[in-house]
Amino acid sequence: MMELTCGNFHLDLSTPVVMGILNLTPDSFSDGGRFPDCDSAISHAQAMVSEGAAIIDIGGESTRPGAAPVSVQQELDRVMPVVESLVAELPVPLSVDTSKPEVMQAAISAGAGMINDVMALRQEGAIEAVRDACQVLLCLMHMQGEPRSMQQNPRYDDVVGEVRHFLLERAALCEKAGIAQSRIILDPGFGFGKTLEHNTALLKNIDLLAGDGYPLLVGISRKSMIGQLLGDVPVDQRLQGSVAAAVIAAMKGANILRVHDVRETVEALKIVEALL
Repeated sequence: MMELTCGNFHLDLSTPVVMGILNLTPDSFSDGGRFPDCDSAISHAQAMVSEGAAIIDIGGESTRPGAAPVSVQQELDRVMPVVESLVAELPVPLSVDTSKPEVMQAAISAGAGMINDVMALRQEGAIEAVRDACQVLLCLMHMQGEPRSMQQNPRYDDVVGEVRHFLLERAALCEKAGIAQSRIILDPGFGFGKTLEHNTALLKNIDLLAGDGYPLLVGISRKSMIGQLLGDVPVDQRLQGSVAAAVIAAMKGANILRVHDVRETVEALKIVEALL
């Protein structure tokens, strides 16, 4: 049985679990602006936990294609009041989706159990910011380029091999810096510097990435690949496709599914659990 220590919590990954997305941004691709204040964000987090979310992932900076960066203070102002409120209220661990060392340190000090970094701790000072927080999990994600330009003609000779090599290289570098392997989670980064062809190749080969000894997090929920595969449907019509993709990923070995639609995904994963 795979189990992770996440702050004061233990995550049982013997079957796939759901991470609920809580975006505190005005410009995220799917739910930007839906939770403009602390109270609405807290209510949504509580609702996701009641629907079966095992982790809540809180983000204060959009990483959609073309997104502009925000300042450290702006991200702290968005994220920290919610983190500080939810740490004491929720019966599940909190993850903070950030690449900024300052935000990482503040979130850890407030009680967050995971840092989810689309830059895989490549920002200067990021590894040092998290290294000594022994019970904080670290999700390292693959991204080609950076959010403002990542979808401008991304290219790979072998997308599965290159993503796998990058993730294992980053994990090894973190371990060399003193971060225990047991703290590391990997994420192939669907939609981050990847075309539809790249994304579908990764989904078909999730089992290869899941076989490297690290828990695997997959975030496909409502992304453009789902819209494209369904005939260019808008974001608010991607529920069924997102759940189908989550089921495929889980059947192929993904441990954590990062989603917007918690109840529907949790119910679908119960069928996966019964079959596994």
